[in-house]
Amino acid sequence: MKKGFLYLSTVACAVTMLSACMSTDPKMGGGQGGGTITGGAGGANTDNRNSQLESCDKTLGTMSVFEDRSLPWWSMYQRRAPDLGSTVPVIRLMIQQSNCFVVVERGAAMAAMKAERELMSSGESRGGSNFGKGQMVAADYTLSPSIQFSEKGTGGIGAIAGALFGSVGAAVAGGFKKNEAATTMLLIDNRSGVQVSAAVGNAENQDFKVGGALFAGALLGAGAYSNTPEGKIVTAAFADSYNQMVKALRNYKAQQVEGGLGTGGKLEVQQ
Repeated sequence: MKKGFLYLSTVACAVTMLSACMSTDPKMGGGQGGGTITGGAGGANTDNRNSQLESCDKTLGTMSVFEDRSLPWWSMYQRRAPDLGSTVPVIRLMIQQSNCFVVVERGAAMAAMKAERELMSSGESRGGSNFGKGQMVAADYTLSPSIQFSEKGTGGIGAIAGALFGSVGAAVAGGFKKNEAATTMLLIDNRSGVQVSAAVGNAENQDFKVGGALFAGALLGAGAYSNTPEGKIVTAAFADSYNQMVKALRNYKAQQVEGGLGTGGKLEVQQ
C-alpha cells in the first residue's frame, strides 16, 4: 500500500514538474527573462516594450533593413521553419522601439508609395495631396540580418529525469530538448559602403516531448513539439544581436586609416 502511494506520489510530482517545464521562455544570450519582442512603437514613443531591449537617448540616423534571400541562410531557414515568414517586420519593430534609428521603407511597400506618386503625377489625386519630388528620406545605414544556425533538440536532460524518477523518468527520457538560435546583424554606411558595426547574438530555451504511453494523450496531449525552430527563439536571438550592436555603438569611434579610406591601405603588395 505504501509502495503504491509513494509511486503515485512520484508520478504526480513528475507530472507537476513536466507541466511546468513544457517550454521555457527564450533567454537572450543566456541571460534571465524572456527575450521576445512585443508591443508597439509610434515615433519615439513605445508601448509594452520588452525591458531587455537596449535603447538610445539620441537617434543615430536613418536605417533600412535588407533581408538578403539569395544567401544560403534564407533557404535553410525556410526549410526548417516554413511557417515563419520574413525577419524584417520584427527587426524593424525592435529598431524603432529602441529609438536608436529612424526606420525608412525600402521593401515591398515601396511599390504602394510609388503608386501614390504615379496617381499624383497623372492628375488623379486631389489638389493639395502634396506628393512630389524631393520628399523621400534617405537611409543613412542599411542593416542586414542573417541566421547563423537554428537548431532544435541540440541537448537533453532526459537522463536526469530517468535518474530521479525511474520508470516514470524512463517514459520521458530523452524528451527534454534545448532549442538554440544564433543570428548576425551587419550595419553598413550607405554613402561609403563601409561596415560600421557587426554583432552576433543567441538565444535558447528548453522544452520537452512526451514519450511512452504514461502521459501521452491522457494528460498532456498527443504528439510532440515541432522540430522546426520556433519564432520566439529566432526573435530573441535577433534581439540579442541588436542589443550587442547598440552597446558597441554607444561608444562608437570611426576606424582611421592613414591617408584616408580606399587610397591603397597600409598592407602593401609587390607590383
